[in-house]
Amino acid sequence: MHLRRLRTFGPWRPAIAIAALLLAGTLAASAQRDRSTLIVTSTNDANHNALVVFRLNTGDQPSLQMTEDLTTGGKGGASTNAGLVQFDGELGAVGNYGSNTVSQLVRDGNSVAVGRAIHLAPDCVHPDSVALSGGHLFVVGSTCAESHSWPSGYLDGPVVTLTDPSAAQIAVGRTWAAVTLTSGSVLQLPLSRNDGSLSGASNLIALPDNANSVPLGEAFWGNVLGLTPAHSPDSFAIVDQDQKVYPVQGPQPAYPSNAPCWLVKGQGNIWYSANSPAQLISIFFSDNQGGVFYKSVAVPGVLTDITMSPDHKWLATIYTAGGSAHVAVYSIDGHGDLTLAATSKAMGAAAFSGVAFSQ
Repeated sequence: MHLRRLRTFGPWRPAIAIAALLLAGTLAASAQRDRSTLIVTSTNDANHNALVVFRLNTGDQPSLQMTEDLTTGGKGGASTNAGLVQFDGELGAVGNYGSNTVSQLVRDGNSVAVGRAIHLAPDCVHPDSVALSGGHLFVVGSTCAESHSWPSGYLDGPVVTLTDPSAAQIAVGRTWAAVTLTSGSVLQLPLSRNDGSLSGASNLIALPDNANSVPLGEAFWGNVLGLTPAHSPDSFAIVDQDQKVYPVQGPQPAYPSNAPCWLVKGQGNIWYSANSPAQLISIFFSDNQGGVFYKSVAVPGVLTDITMSPDHKWLATIYTAGGSAHVAVYSIDGHGDLTLAATSKAMGAAAFSGVAFSQ
């Protein structure tokens, strides 16, 4: 009876509507507060690639909890690569090297699900790095670089054929994308427009002799590229859109003692590199025409990739130690310095490939 009266008695209707809006706002705010910081990586298993999801407890004593282990529906097998897993908002992507596909990932609350399989263009094989930018999925493999509309997954630009099969990573700036080639150079791939798809053109950027040995990791700072020629004395370099290269000496002694391999951009002018043989995170400062090595921070194993949280409060690395794959998370203070916050336990995988935050 009371409900019937409320529905038919006109003056109550605005009050009910206001109450409903307030309740919806409260529920939305509560859901946002309960939203966890997730770290997503892949086992890269050559027979059955799987996605592994960790939840980061960001309280007074940070910790990592493995919450999901999901098959991607494809095969792994990538090596000497970075950026195999990416996340942007509610959607992510993971490459399946042995299946010539990219699996779309969907965040639902504090869980991640594997969605559709996106197939590479004909004659394009072995995706070993992906990037999400400007409403596009970018993929590079051993034979091609390509862009797909996102999240539909449809091929939306000319395919760039690679004559050099040594691609390690693809990254995207405002007007150009870049592919590091471990053979000793960088491929500049112009976009069709700002934040657009690949135009189909490609330009080979020759690196100087002191910074051309095994370029691996890369990241953009606006339209300026940072990269790590890992086995060179100058193991960090800045490249602008005009193909001007500015080498920076890395930690000494150089390779094989130190080799900054993989790279992520921090806030301001800070860059963080996964220095694999030294088991360190090496930190650089730069402007758009060069930089300087700052310091290194210890990691409890051999690093295979590195990533930054969207809020720039956390840095995560994947590494191997004792024959098992792990994740390490570092908190970042206001000066960009790192403090080890949490490490994961061994969970049966020999190695991880690709790592990304979802917040």
